[in-house]
Amino acid sequence: MQHSAIAFGTPEYKRINRAMAFGGFSTFALLYCIQPLMPLLARDFGLTPAQSSLALSLSTGTLAVALLISSVLSDRFGRKRMMAASMFSGGVLTLLAAFAHGYAQLLVLRALLGFMLAGMPAVAMAYLSEEIDPKSLGSAMGTYIGGSAFGGMIGRVLASFISDFFDWRIAVGAMGVAGLYAASEFSRSLPASRNFRPGERGAGALLAGLRAHLTDKGLPWLFLLAFLLMGAFVSMYNYIGYRLLAPPFGMRQSAVGALSILYLLGIFSSVWAGKLADRFGRRNVLWAVMSVMLSGLLITLLDNVLAIVIGMGLFTFGFFASHSVASSWVGRRARAPQALASAIYLFMYYLGSSVIGWVSGYLWSHGGWPGVVLLLGTILAVALAVAWRLRGLVPLNPLEAQR
Repeated sequence: MQHSAIAFGTPEYKRINRAMAFGGFSTFALLYCIQPLMPLLARDFGLTPAQSSLALSLSTGTLAVALLISSVLSDRFGRKRMMAASMFSGGVLTLLAAFAHGYAQLLVLRALLGFMLAGMPAVAMAYLSEEIDPKSLGSAMGTYIGGSAFGGMIGRVLASFISDFFDWRIAVGAMGVAGLYAASEFSRSLPASRNFRPGERGAGALLAGLRAHLTDKGLPWLFLLAFLLMGAFVSMYNYIGYRLLAPPFGMRQSAVGALSILYLLGIFSSVWAGKLADRFGRRNVLWAVMSVMLSGLLITLLDNVLAIVIGMGLFTFGFFASHSVASSWVGRRARAPQALASAIYLFMYYLGSSVIGWVSGYLWSHGGWPGVVLLLGTILAVALAVAWRLRGLVPLNPLEAQR
């Protein structure tokens, strides 16, 4: 029996919004809290920057792989059960990571963390689409995405501040406790699915969907952009801390972590770019906001803290704007199964984070910050060429043709 969709302002809608805010916050706080701690891991375990980056790259890599698996499993076992299990296991694994006896053990726990956390982003959008009235879906989705961005920012900032006064183990442990609390609130707040129907999608249907999306003339280029843009973005925040902690800047760990507050610019720019794309068209806006990202990267070459912060701000602004335009274009371009197209986009998104984020560490070790900028500049130049190519893409359906 199909139940009526949940409308804006109802008690159920408020419960869902509260739960999704906790879900988005917890997932991305646990995933990215390790990023500002990488210089401390390198010091304590005697690692190179590339080796220390594995603490994040392995998590995002296993998350990328598990996204497709989790979406299929949730079709059989249920949305809420999958999301709650993902959050509780994420909190437990983060808490265990604080007691890791060596770096190898820490990497195993972080890899498991990424795999288990995938159940939340893979399923959240499906749950919302099934349960929320279409007229209220944008607001509910915005709450989840806002919670995700806020979680990623707060995870970095809190971990930096706590480690500055104590050590990285206490910082990671505190994030694990916060994750368990968020999981409890999520489970308590989220209503059970009312419109979910268990099903079993065969491998044949999955392969047919993959073939349809990967042979499209536009979608593979948008998937490539996800890989390039996220890889460049994570690399910036992975290694800028090494530069600012070292002479001549010598900044404190808490000050470097506080730079994650620049994420607030991204929360604004993603909304702004979406409105701009609705007005002028995605094909006309995408390359422009990516140019802002590239200009910010080049500014960070200056040996001045204020200039570096401005450059990071422009880079962050441009990234979130680009991601907003590209991901919404996937939704407009894709035909059935649309959810699979989004999953492929997210797979490439996190794969880029893992691969490029790791490779950038070698450029840092051998060429310092100019070496990292050379790599990321090349990546963004390729991304700009892809965006320019997409300007001539013929719309596939009426929805895409609406700018």
